Amino acid sequence: MTRPLAGPQSLLRSLNARAILEALARRGALTRAELMRETGLSRTAVTQVLRMLDGGGFVAPAGEDRTPKGPAAARVSLHPQLGFAAAVHLDHRTAHAVIVDPAGNVRAQDSAPLPAGSERAEVIARLVDGCRRSAPLHAVVVAAPGIVTGDGQVRDDLGPDGGALRHTLAELLGCPVRIENDVNLAALAELSGPVGAVTGSFALLALLDDGMGAGFIIDGVLHRGASGLAGEVQYVPQTPLPIGAPVLSPEVIADLALAHDGDPALGLRAQIAAAEHGDPAAHKVVAEVARRIVLTCGSIALILDPEVFVLAGAATHPLLAAAVHDAAAEFADRLPLQFAAASFGTEAPLVGAIAQAASALRSTLFSHALSPENRRR
Repeated sequence: MTRPLAGPQSLLRSLNARAILEALARRGALTRAELMRETGLSRTAVTQVLRMLDGGGFVAPAGEDRTPKGPAAARVSLHPQLGFAAAVHLDHRTAHAVIVDPAGNVRAQDSAPLPAGSERAEVIARLVDGCRRSAPLHAVVVAAPGIVTGDGQVRDDLGPDGGALRHTLAELLGCPVRIENDVNLAALAELSGPVGAVTGSFALLALLDDGMGAGFIIDGVLHRGASGLAGEVQYVPQTPLPIGAPVLSPEVIADLALAHDGDPALGLRAQIAAAEHGDPAAHKVVAEVARRIVLTCGSIALILDPEVFVLAGAATHPLLAAAVHDAAAEFADRLPLQFAAASFGTEAPLVGAIAQAASALRSTLFSHALSPENRRR
């Protein structure tokens, strides 16, 4: 009978191996000396762990570093065929799929029109399969509009597990699938960017074609709420709107245009463009949209008190952003609000999905690399 490794020795080797794998995922190909500096491990420890990882097929030679004086130093990297994950962004018309490696590098991508109903899972699966080209797939993260619970169920979906889309995709792609709200993933993307570099508590407010949504980052952690409702600011009460009425939606924009003798056929972005060209009715619509954004932010501020509100989607347009600042100035003496523009634009949900997919992939692969079977190599 094989004797198990001693607890402390096994734990230490696992910690050392994870440190090396994370360094290779974060920095790319490194020499032994660079791994020593990155991890603080001794040369002997680095050599032993690399031997174990090489034997398991988790790392591979990656050329030589000839910049220093003296003999060339061999570089090592994560194995290029170690495994991949997929990030998918769904809107109401299109699916965009990206294949990423453990470091989060994009290896392939494609998009396709997204039908309504049950066919969407098949379309997404074909899109992902076309991108990965038979490469091993270990995780999928899908950014989708709508209310998504913490365990990845879409509130208005049906199916054996309470989420038909997730269940069907997992069957078709043969790997775990996680569904996440698109605005929440946009907020996570901003956490990794310039806004996240200066604060760990902010609210991202996205003005989308179908309305308004928010994502909350509190002390560096995404806040979903008990049932996934956190961020559904579309329905925050505002006077004189009745309880349950949307603050902003395509229908609301049309009604506002009619109220100001404007063109109700113009959507929000078209109203903004018309206001830029001097249309007085469109300008009044934009001003009212800005006022409603500010009132929504004020309600959020009284409950969560984020350090800054990050404006995303159509709210990043300079004309609407300026109108938001003007509207906020009216309340500044009672409730000062700080605003910043989103860094990733319309790509933010996909950026967030890529980061989460790469993280899930690393977790899966590194857990396998550090399994007792591989540690004995």
